[in-house]
Amino acid sequence: MHPAFSVIFFTVSSGAGFGLFALLYFTDVLKLGGGLSGEQIAATGAIAFFFIIGGLLSSVLHLANPKNAWRAFSRFRTSWLSREGVFSVAFFPVAFGYLVLSWFSLANLEVVRLGLGLVATALAWITVFSTGMIYGCLKTIRQWNTPLVPANYLALGNFSGALMLLAVAAWAGLDLQPFAYLAGSMLIIAGLLKAIYYFWIAEPGAGPSIQTATGFTRAQVRLLDAGHTHGTFLTQEFGFQLAREYALALKFFVFAIGFIVPLGLLIITSGKPSLTLSALIAGLALAGLVAERWLFFAEARHVVNLYHGSQRC
Repeated sequence: MHPAFSVIFFTVSSGAGFGLFALLYFTDVLKLGGGLSGEQIAATGAIAFFFIIGGLLSSVLHLANPKNAWRAFSRFRTSWLSREGVFSVAFFPVAFGYLVLSWFSLANLEVVRLGLGLVATALAWITVFSTGMIYGCLKTIRQWNTPLVPANYLALGNFSGALMLLAVAAWAGLDLQPFAYLAGSMLIIAGLLKAIYYFWIAEPGAGPSIQTATGFTRAQVRLLDAGHTHGTFLTQEFGFQLAREYALALKFFVFAIGFIVPLGLLIITSGKPSLTLSALIAGLALAGLVAERWLFFAEARHVVNLYHGSQRC
């Protein structure tokens, strides 16, 4: 599939924002590291909003007619894209209420505040899951049609959010040890899921072939004429070619910059990085996730390629 930067930025940015908000709520409930103040919770929530809104706005740039974006909300019963839109919109007023009550720290409304935070956290995770299912439900793309896709979206969103939360804790002057344990745990889970996904899509012979597509499974089938002499929309959008050596180099970059280096820095600092270093760790992880998401699209092979010269998808 042709990697569109607007969608890459959307999925990475919004996933990190939703992950940051969800983990912020649990940090608030458990009072990790001594607990954030109401003002600090509100400020961190504003950062999460910045990433989420920035990602959602960038997704509109991928539309041929952005003015028709509202139509995405009209197919909630059958479309994961519609569900993603509905859940993301429902998230904002609930999350905003939680942040406002945190800012004012009204003791008599503490139950309401925590209730709003719990609902907003559930909506955040459901939204990220819906984003993953937009791709995971597509049977025409073997590399996406697996439960590993929404699982990876959730794990990577929480992982990037946990690293940003570590930077927030450093800024707030809290005990960083529990935040480092949280970030390290999320990092290991996300890295393992990503490795499993890469091994799964690399399995030889698992995808459809021109033989299975045509039904002639007892002989070698070869396409003699693609029906066109120039590139078409299908070949441009669904026929993106990525050399194997470049894919391997990018996967090395993803794991080195996105997982290994951040984990190494956490270990070297004994889980207590400075504000500057924790911000650098989060930035490195996000850079690795941008490369990971680019690969996610570039390695996807739509079955339509079987009718344009490809022997296997």
